[in-house]
Parts: sequence; structure tokens; C-alpha cells
Amino acid sequence: MGIKDIRTKILLSLLFMSSDEYKTVTFNNDICNIFDLTLNRKMIATLKTLHNDALIDLKSVDTDHLPSYMLTDKGFDEITLNFPFFRFINKEWDGKWRILSYEIPERKRELRDKLRRDVARWGLGPWHRSFWLTPHPIIPWLKMRVSDKEIETYVQAFESDHTFGNKEVLIEKVWQKTSLEKKYRTLFKAWHTTLSTDQNKIEKMRAVVTDYVAILKDDPGLPKQLVGEAWIGFEALNLFREIRNILLTAPIQA
Repeated sequence: MGIKDIRTKILLSLLFMSSDEYKTVTFNNDICNIFDLTLNRKMIATLKTLHNDALIDLKSVDTDHLPSYMLTDKGFDEITLNFPFFRFINKEWDGKWRILSYEIPERKRELRDKLRRDVARWGLGPWHRSFWLTPHPIIPWLKMRVSDKEIETYVQAFESDHTFGNKEVLIEKVWQKTSLEKKYRTLFKAWHTTLSTDQNKIEKMRAVVTDYVAILKDDPGLPKQLVGEAWIGFEALNLFREIRNILLTAPIQA
């Protein structure tokens, strides 16, 4: 599914298998297969760490010793840092913009490139080369990312209201909304092809998840106030949930 980190895959599986509210998910063979997980010692240790860090709640262990967990608010905040699309599905945007500006000298290129890679996953987009913008409340994570590090000297961050200017022009320039919409339409075609194959339901669901993860890595998760109620990303989420409910006919949630 294009993700190697077990911690991220576990949190994402709990997010994907829930609907509008966090629900309990049992890590049975089907769920592990869909999200490329193996219930071995390493995964069990990761689950315990996530639980100790209050990112997930252990709800039960069934007779087959399969654990059931639920995502917490803290876990939701962590996974939506790298998959920001989901943050404003259930939460209202406060109307504030977060602005990141940095001037890192060429001799420190490795610091600059790493910062760009990190913040690009947080729903930030470049207005100019060293001037990044997002509606997401990422300032606390940004502080942790740069505090007491060499890069802190070169970074400034702000919060602001939008005073004037065409927001549609801004969104297209910073996040290439039109290009992202085309990717979603390609995703719909890929899902249609997958559902038309003679694979079993779990194999189909695994393919659906893999394709969805790929596009969610590019979606900055802009709130409906900026992209509109009819944004194709919201349509994709509804379609994903319909596909999930059709393919996973056996109960997986408590």
C-alpha cells in the first residue's frame, strides 16, 4: 500500500475502517491483509506503544486472541498530520491560515530539503518557494519539528486571517486543485476496474485501499469553506465507504 511504517499503517487502518465516528476494529486476518500488516511480535509491540501513548484504546481481545482497538482523538491528530484530508471531515475550520516562511542558505540545502518534505505532508502548499500556506493547525507540530534544532534560526511562522484576494486563484496556484480533481477521476476508473475483476473481496479491498492511499498523500485536506460542499474528494470518501461496506460484508466493527 505504499507505506512501510507499521505505526502509520495501524493508525490508518483504524481511520479507514471507521465512519464518521471512531469505531472498534479487530485485527483479524482480513484487516491485516488489506493493510499489509502481520500480527507478529513487532506489530503487537507497536500496538502496545500506541496504546501507552494514548493514540489508540484497547477495547477487547477475543477468544482467538485477536485484539480490537479504537482510534483516540490524539491518534486522529497524529494520523491526520500526514493524511490531512480527514481533519475537516468532522471538525470545523477556524478560518485561520498558518504561514511558514524560511530562508535557509544553500550550504544548508539538506536541512531545507528535509523541511520541505516534512511540511508537504502536512497539507501545506508553496505560495512562493520559501513561503508555505495551510488552513491546518500545524503550528504545535512545527514548533516540535524545529525547536532546539539548527534549522530553528531560519524559520518563521504566523497565523492570519484572509483579508482580501481571490481564494480560488490562491487554491489553484498553491495546491493545483484542477490537477488533483483529475487524479480523483482516474481513481474512480481504477476502482471500477478493480471491482470488475474476479478477485476475492479482500483482494479487491486491498487494491481499493492502496489506490486511495496514493491520492490521499497528495490531497491537502482543504475545508469545504475553500473547496465547496461538492468537492470531488468528499465524493471519493463516500464512495470508498460504500465500497468498503459492500466488500466487507462480514462484521469487522463492534
